Parts: sequence; structure tokens; C-alpha cells
Amino acid sequence: MKIMGKQVLGRVSMRIPLILCFLFVTAIPLMIQARVLAIYNRKAMTSQAINDAQNRCTILANELAQAEFFTGLQNTSRITSLKTEIETTADVLGGRIVLVDSNYKIMEDTFGLSGGKTIVVREVLKAFDGTPVTHIDDDNGFYYVVYPVMSRENALADGTGGNGSGAAKGNGDDPAGGKTADGVMILIVSTESIGLVRGKISGSTGLLQLLLMLAFFFVDVLLASLLLRPFRRLQDQLDTAADGNLSQEIDEDTYAETSDISDTVSRTINQLKAIDESRQEFVSNVSHELKTPITSIRVLADSLMTMENPPVELYQEFMEDISQEIDRESQIIEDLLTLVRMDRSNPDMNMRSVSINAMIEEILKRLRPLAKAKNIELAYESIREVKADIDEVKLSLAIMNLVENAIKYNREEGWVHVTLDADHRYFYVRVIDNGIGIPKEFQDHVFERFYRVDKARSRESGGTGLGLAITKNIVVLHRGAVRLQSEEGKGTTFTVRIPLNYIP
Repeated sequence: MKIMGKQVLGRVSMRIPLILCFLFVTAIPLMIQARVLAIYNRKAMTSQAINDAQNRCTILANELAQAEFFTGLQNTSRITSLKTEIETTADVLGGRIVLVDSNYKIMEDTFGLSGGKTIVVREVLKAFDGTPVTHIDDDNGFYYVVYPVMSRENALADGTGGNGSGAAKGNGDDPAGGKTADGVMILIVSTESIGLVRGKISGSTGLLQLLLMLAFFFVDVLLASLLLRPFRRLQDQLDTAADGNLSQEIDEDTYAETSDISDTVSRTINQLKAIDESRQEFVSNVSHELKTPITSIRVLADSLMTMENPPVELYQEFMEDISQEIDRESQIIEDLLTLVRMDRSNPDMNMRSVSINAMIEEILKRLRPLAKAKNIELAYESIREVKADIDEVKLSLAIMNLVENAIKYNREEGWVHVTLDADHRYFYVRVIDNGIGIPKEFQDHVFERFYRVDKARSRESGGTGLGLAITKNIVVLHRGAVRLQSEEGKGTTFTVRIPLNYIP
């Protein structure tokens, strides 16, 4: 199930997460903006409504004070007119107006519900002390203004010069305390109308927001397409290369990422080209190397068959040459099989702790007759006793190839010195000769398969061109390295470094 999920996710176009990211970046600010605007509009509209209510309260309070509404010296016609104005104001504001006298009794109620009742609350007490009170109750959806009504004499005594806020006198929380105001006007207004207006505004802004979201969606799709266009061009180039056209140039440098991908793919294709060329060259070399001994055998056999009664000596000479060519063919096949076995992803490695000193001595013992036949001095120097985890058969073959090459490609009465040393991590085998050396321009290729610096001399010495390739593969399998130092006409040094402890 998890694998199927990964496959599905892996087939999702990159355009989708890009569009989602763009939408997230554009939608979140729009939503925040809409929320902030809604809060701001609510506060602004409520504040404006309260200011309007306070202004109307101020006007009504002044008119009530001038008509001496709470003092008992009332003008009947004027009072009737004021009551009508109070009713009208309450209707316009969509609220309720209550008038409270100095005894905390309700004189007027535009709703006609509380007339004659007593009201003693903190806001009323503060208003009797000359301090207007305003409060918003969002939970219940209303606001109220409690406003003092003061006669001119009280206003002058209070120092306010008219209705409005002033310094409180007496204990406002005590009904029996001194009062600055003659009465109090309470205006209670529902915020329902404000909510309706806000709803209309929200509807308009919501439609605008939806249109903006749609516009942003199309812009986001367009941007995602434009951003992915270089990747599509890169994909087209890769598809062409995947169809076998390795000459297709992979070059898309619109972004740093596409440029890096192009460079990486180009390097990979170049390596594939090199591997393909190497494979073709290897097949060609193998064909040539295997064909050469067979051709020689065929020529020698045809020569014998065309002769009538050839001398025994000539017959024996030809048969010896045929035997040598067969041995050469067999050696090439054996070396090829060795390389194939080592080229496996998991080659068989028989690792065990081995005395490197004893192993090298055994190798040199086998090669001393060859050195003696060419009058080559073969010397061995061991700095210390060395034991390491190795595949003795394989590493013996690698060291033998190096020493044998040093003997074969040496001058008459030359010398070959083999040294063994070690530190706390590696042991080092150096094979040094004073032979013909290797020209600098060929040194980078000596470990390639079938590569020969001097092809004629290699064939004379019986070389297959695979010895150094086998040596390098064996050293690499041991997690080691081999290094070449050579100067033409002065000699060559091969240095092999192998870890003392093999780490798979």
C-alpha cells in the first residue's frame, strides 16, 4: 500500500504543488485582509453610531435642561414637543430612550415598559455625578449611552458650563450622596442595523474577493507554466537522448537548478559515450588479440600441409611455434576470464590474515629463473614484518604481474628492487626497476585493457595487454590504490597501498 502511494505521489505533476503554493501565498493575505477589514468596518461603524448617539444625547440633554424637565417648572407645550422629539430620536436610532429623575425613578420610557420604576445601577450613579457612560455589549448586540442632564445653575456650579462630563461630586455609588445632574437620559440602541450594513458590505467584498481569487488562480496557473517551461525543455532534450541520440546537447541554463541538472546529465552522457567507446574498443581488441594467434597457427599449419616431406627439424620448429601460439591464446582467454570474474558486482574474495613478507618471497622465488635468464638482478627489502587481511591468490597475481613486467621490460643486466613497508593503517609494496621507462604521454593509459606502450615488444615478450588492468582491479577490490612513477630511459616505480584490515 505504501509503495502504491509513493508511485501515485511520484506521478503528480510539479505544477500542482506550485499552483497550491501560489494559491496559499495569495489566498492567505486576501483572507487576512478581509478579516481585518471586517473588524475595522465593525469598529468604525460602531464608533460612528456611538458618536452620533452621543451628539443626539447632548442636544436632547440641553433641550431637557432648558425646558427644566426634571425641576418641575415645566412648560406643558414644550414638554410635549420634547417627548415627541425623544420618540422620534429613538425611532431614528432604532433604540430606546429612558429618562431617570433625581430620585432614580423612570419618568419616561419610549417603550412604555418601565415607567415609575426605580433604577439604581453604577452607570446611572456615575451619570448623576456628571460623567457620561458609554458601553458596547457585542455578545447581546447592543450599546447604550447614559448621559447626565444638568440645569444651567448646576452646570455652572459644576464648572462644566453646560451638559457634559465634569468632576464628580459626592460619592457617586451612594444614592443619598450629592448629585451634579438633575436627571439622567439612557439611550439603548441595537447593533442589528449595523450588522445588516456590515452584511451588505461583506457580501460585496466577498464577491470582490471571489473574483480576485479566480484572477489569482489563473495568474498562478500561468506562472506555474512559465516557471516549469525550462524543465519541460530539459525533459524534451533528455527524451531525445534516451531514444539513443547521445549527440543531443543537454543545455538548459534558465535556472541554476536546470543548469546544474544539464551539467550533471551531460557528464553522465559523456561517461556513457566513453564507456560505449571503451566497450567497442575492448571488443575490437579482444577480437584482434584472439584472432592473431589463430592466424599464426593457420599460417604455420598451411605451410606444413603445402610442403612435401618436410624435414623433421622444420616440422618440430613449426609445431613448437604452434604450441606457443596456443599457449598465448590460452593465456589471453585466462586473463579475460580473470577480468570478467573481478568485474562482477560481488566478486568472490577469500579474505584471511596473511604474512605479506612470506607471500612476496614466494613470488620472487617463482620469478628468479626469468630474471636470471635475462641477467636481471632481483632484490627484496623488507622493512618490517607485515600481516594483513587479503585474498592471497588474487594479490599474489597482482604483485607477480608488476614484478614480471619490471623484468620483461628491462634492459640487459638491469635490476628490479621490491620493498615492503607499513604504517598503522596500510602496507606498501614498491616495485622499482631501471628499465626503459614509460613516456609521460602514455602513463595515464597503462592500466587500460589491451593497452601496450610498445606493441611489437609486448608481443615478443608474450604480453596480452591485460596484466596491469588485472593488477589495478585486484588492488581496488582490496580497497587499495596503485600509483605509477616513471621517466623514459631511467626506469619505473609502481607503488601499491593496501589497508591492513579489510573493510567490506
